[in-house]
Amino acid sequence: MKRYYFIDRSLEDLRAVEDELERSGVDACQMHVLSHDDATVSRLGLNEVHDFLKKDIVHAGERGALLGLIVSAVSIVIAWLSGLPETIGWVPFAFLSVILLGFFTWEGGFLGIQLPNSRFRRFEKALRHGRHVFLVDVKPGQEPLLQSVLAHHPHLRAAGTGIAAPGWIISSQRSWRQFLRWAP
Repeated sequence: MKRYYFIDRSLEDLRAVEDELERSGVDACQMHVLSHDDATVSRLGLNEVHDFLKKDIVHAGERGALLGLIVSAVSIVIAWLSGLPETIGWVPFAFLSVILLGFFTWEGGFLGIQLPNSRFRRFEKALRHGRHVFLVDVKPGQEPLLQSVLAHHPHLRAAGTGIAAPGWIISSQRSWRQFLRWAP
């Protein structure tokens, strides 16, 4: 799958585009709107980008975990070179390495909470100026559908492509939505 990004000034126009794409066979879980006007996005029933995904928690946490892994390995090597494990054992050093890994992972995620998602940083200027970003994840067979719908909406400005959400995430969102419609 491939993700297409579009920028528009009007959330009502994006609602119309989303409706057309749904009628053409693109699932609502494949479309999201990134906006600073969350109230209007919700009022119009658009599929918004979740707050958790607007932040760089996952990416920064992964970088923190990698750094923690390196620091943990260095602590084990230093312990081995010092010869201390022969007198007090490996258990304290194993605990230290686990604690270091956890701390650096947590710290990375903590720093990521304060940053916009690295995939969305390029849209910060447009978002600050009141524009909205429309994300569409399409399968290879759906690209002609997307192009035909876009032909009716010249106001949408193409803003690039990217890596789409994995298929299992989209199918789990679809299942969750079906469950919510079914559940009381």
